[in-house]
Amino acid sequence: MSADLRAELEAFLDTLNIHTTCVEHPPVFTVEEMMPHLQDVSGVVSKNLFLKDKKKKGLWLVSARHDHQVNLNDLAKKLGVGSGNLRFADEATMLEKLKVGQGCATALALLFDKDQSVKFVLDRDLMEGGHDMVYFHPMTNAASMGLRPDDLLRFLKATGHEPVLESFE
Repeated sequence: MSADLRAELEAFLDTLNIHTTCVEHPPVFTVEEMMPHLQDVSGVVSKNLFLKDKKKKGLWLVSARHDHQVNLNDLAKKLGVGSGNLRFADEATMLEKLKVGQGCATALALLFDKDQSVKFVLDRDLMEGGHDMVYFHPMTNAASMGLRPDDLLRFLKATGHEPVLESFE
């Protein structure tokens, strides 16, 4: 299934004339497992969290620089959902909305959020940190795909997702 989704993603990126670089690696489930495979890439690696707002039932995908801390209480306050109200969403919801499972959360899966029900939070550093490339999983945790920050914004616009830029440390 992930091979078909990856092919669909790559075809969509081609229609936008977005060029990527890919690093194939064994399946990884954590940033710590992933980083040895990407230590020589030019650019920055993302980590991605799929969250829900327990009160309003809203869904959030957060993409942050791999070495930045995402404090869920602070983020909840910034997003206006109230401290303590952001939780990790379950895998079934992630599969339904983004077509990926545990360990595969990625901004690139927003292609499959056809009704734009997932709000997207993007680490300001990924966009404004002067990085050549930003790396995300391409619908599988057995690879990492790099694209230029401005191409990421074009991708997001084409999928109907306006990122909320936040600063993480």
